[in-house]
Amino acid sequence: MVQTKELLRQQTTRRIVAGTAELRAAIVDIVSRAQRTLAILTPDLETAIYEHDDFLAALKRFVLAKSFTRVRVLITEPGRAVKPGNQFVQVGQRLSSYIEFRNLPDAFRPEVQAFCIADGDSIVYRANHATGEGMLAQHAPEIAKLYLAEFDDLWQQG
Repeated sequence: MVQTKELLRQQTTRRIVAGTAELRAAIVDIVSRAQRTLAILTPDLETAIYEHDDFLAALKRFVLAKSFTRVRVLITEPGRAVKPGNQFVQVGQRLSSYIEFRNLPDAFRPEVQAFCIADGDSIVYRANHATGEGMLAQHAPEIAKLYLAEFDDLWQQG
């Protein structure tokens, strides 16, 4: 019985998410479930998602829950991201041993995609960050690891 419940929790879940509120809720959900790592590719630290109280609260809980957590944030359009008082950046500065930000040089910037990956297992992916539509895939390591490999390559260039 206990094994059955565990297997049900581990089943792959995929669904379309649309609209800023739904995207943010999906990201908050995977951040809340994360145990070790987060990898975020964002054009400009999208304030409607990453500066929202729900996300910041989930991020703080994630980082402070364990001493070995790691959050990596790649910013693809850093000129748009520079805003005084950005709360996500402030949290990153206070918890700098856990959260790292990098900017990508022009030559390495992906065109329009954005994503958040938790533990190489779950992902919220948008093929075009300018739209409010994306995909949530939980317990889908085959998808998450594909984009995590791309993220790792870009991270080295940042």
